[in-house]
Order: sequence, then C-alpha cells, then structure tokens
Amino acid sequence: MLDHFMRRKDEPIVQSSLDTDFYKFSMGQGIFHRHGSVPVQFALANRTAKVILSNFIDIGELREQLDHVRTLSFNKTELHYLRGTNEYNERMFKEDYLQFLGELRLPEYFLEKQGDKYVLQFPGKWSEVTYWEMPGLEIINQLYNEALLKPLSRFEQETVFAEGIRRLMEKIKKLKARPDITFTDFGTRRRFSRSWQDYVVGALAEELPRTSFLGTSNTYLAAKHGILPMGTNAHEEDMAMSGIMHGSDDEIRNSHQKVLQEWWEEYGWALSIALTDTYGTDFFFKDMTYEQARDWKGLRHDSGDPFKFGDRAIAFYQHYGIDPREKLLVFSDGLDVDTIIRLADYFAGRIKVTFGWGTNLTNDLGFPAISIIIKLLESNGHGTVKIQADIRLYRYHIRKGKILKQGKRIAKIKASVRSNHTGAFSLPYDCCPYFFWL
Repeated sequence: MLDHFMRRKDEPIVQSSLDTDFYKFSMGQGIFHRHGSVPVQFALANRTAKVILSNFIDIGELREQLDHVRTLSFNKTELHYLRGTNEYNERMFKEDYLQFLGELRLPEYFLEKQGDKYVLQFPGKWSEVTYWEMPGLEIINQLYNEALLKPLSRFEQETVFAEGIRRLMEKIKKLKARPDITFTDFGTRRRFSRSWQDYVVGALAEELPRTSFLGTSNTYLAAKHGILPMGTNAHEEDMAMSGIMHGSDDEIRNSHQKVLQEWWEEYGWALSIALTDTYGTDFFFKDMTYEQARDWKGLRHDSGDPFKFGDRAIAFYQHYGIDPREKLLVFSDGLDVDTIIRLADYFAGRIKVTFGWGTNLTNDLGFPAISIIIKLLESNGHGTVKIQADIRLYRYHIRKGKILKQGKRIAKIKASVRSNHTGAFSLPYDCCPYFFWL
C-alpha cells in the first residue's frame, strides 16, 4: 500500500500543467482576453499560526519543487483535452487562449526565509502569474504532510492511509444511501498529496454514479478518470478588478459589477454561478441586479453560516418574484458528509443545491489539515481586499490612508498602520476581535 501512496525522493510533486483547478482555465481565458498585462502579485500566507512551516519543510526542497514547475509546459495531449472541453455543446476555450497556454512558462518567483517564516511571492503579468496558485499550494501541503509521516514507522504510515481509506468508505456509504445528493471534488488546494487525491477521486468515480459524484475540480484527474472537470470562478477576479478600476471610490465599488458583466460576456448562462462573499454578502445582494438574479444559474456560498445564507438567497429571489426552485446554490465552505446531508434536507423542495467538497474529502487521514493560501495581494499597483462573512477575515490594503467602503461591511478607518514585507498593510489587532491575515 505504501508504494502506491508514498512519493519517491526524486519524484516531482506537480508533474502536469493540468494538475490544477479547472477554474484557473475558465478564469484564465477571461483574464487573457481582457486584462492579461495587468501587473499583480500573489503571495503565500499561513493561517495556521501554530504551525511554523520552516520547521517541517526544507527551503532547498521547496525551491527544487517550485523550479520543476517552471520547466513544465502544456503538451499537445493536454491542449487537445482542453480544446475538447464543451459546456452545453459550446466549445469553452478559444484557439487564441489555447495558443497562449501552449507558449506559457511560469514566471520567476521570490522565496526566502525571514526569521522562522517563509516569504513566497509571485509577481508578474496576471495572465501568467495566476497559474502559480495551485502548484504552490499542492507542493507546500504535500511537503508538510510528508514531514508528518517521516518519523513514523512503515507500519504506522500504513495505518495512516488505512484510516484515510476507512473514513473515505464511510463517506461513500452515507452518500450511496442518498442518491439525491450531488457533489464535486473541490479538494485540490488542500489535498494530502497528489497520489491520495488520485485515489479518492478514483474511488468516488468507481463507487458512485455520475448522477451523484459529478466530477472534480482537478483537470488532470478529470482527464485521467474520464469524469467532468468542474469549476467557475474565484475571489481572485473581484480582487484584481478593484485594482484595475481604481480611479475613484465609485469606480472601485463598481468593479464587482464589472466582473459579473465580463463573466457573462465570456460564458453566458453555462458558467453563471456567482461567488457571493468577496466583499461580504450584504454588498453582494445589494449589487446583483434583478436581471442578473433572473438570468444567472445560481450562487456559490464560501463563508458564513450556510443555512442562513441559503435562507437569505431564497428571500432574495422571492423579493424579485423569481421562483427559487429554479435556481442553484453551490455550497463549498468547510463541508463534511453530515453537513452536506443536513443542508440537502434543509433546502429540499425550496431551492436546488449541490456541493463543492474540499479539505474533508481529500485530506482526512487523521492529521489536522493546515490552512494555507496563495492569494492576490496587489493588482495594478494597488492593494486588494477580501471580506468573508463568517469571522470577518479581512485583507486590508490601504490606499491614501482609507479603506474602500463596501456597503456596511467596510468602514473608512483612519488608523496607524504597519507595513510588512509584501507592501501590504494590516490594522492593529484590537480594531477587530477576529482579524487574521489571509
């Protein structure tokens, strides 16, 4: 069993340019067509403060894995797969974008150790740098998890994977009893390892019907297992657009609407699932128009109480005289199988629901999963902001000493700020009891 799950020392963690979330391509095409040359910067942040990554991951090995990713390119088979990707009988990716991917090599990164922390940044053109997010997360998560396994005996290591298999089979058993529930694997960014996600996706594809297990966000695994690649868009587009449209407070506020309009122009109804929490759900439900509520397929929930969010979404549609039973909610925040079942029961007959299942699906072997992200810090020379609905996870980048006002969730705050190495700013911790760097 270990030979299947354990990586050889000389084996790269990321071996294909398709080993990424599918929405990097759906977003990537729109970025390429409209904003490809915009300068941006992504950076690593560790939200699990008690875990010092440098105590587990050797900087030389991390650099070696990142350097290998820069040697990868899309081969003809991979481009052929993307070329054949259709949505409702419409070809998804245009030839100019596929040609761009065929010539793409990921740009240089910046990595150094400052104190006991790693500083990892990805500057460059948005159309190129965006593809660093997923391999960066895949590499760091796997190197960390391999470090947890390293001191264990061979028997203990086998026990870890046996426990993971047991937990996976329990999930599958519960889902077999609920054929009405549909879900997608969203676990690439937090997976335990490449081989473990491969095993999980293969088991789900074999054990569950396609009417239940709809597919995976991992493009490589979708191709390997003959299932659908799934995904729409992420917070990244809203965050970047606020830097592109930065001439005035009104322009920044309108940047969210601009993202919705450009997404519809690119894909229309087929991929019309709107992400609701970049600037808080209060702002979203005020900013989405009646026409968009009527025409778009549905909404994605990614933070906050999912039951309250669903109730609010139903009320939002009813306010406009739209039958919520014709709409779809995609839940994708912190799910486990029991929560999925409870949500399906709660909204049955009221609104359609489906689930994007992440960490608990692809990293549930008994070790606590770390929460790391690689997110957009700067766009077009300006800081970005992201506000989540649950514990107010704020990313503040101050422009001229002010914070963008977004509905009631973001007030203008005049406070002393401290600069960090990314050029970003953070507010004093006592201004908000639930303040974390993302």
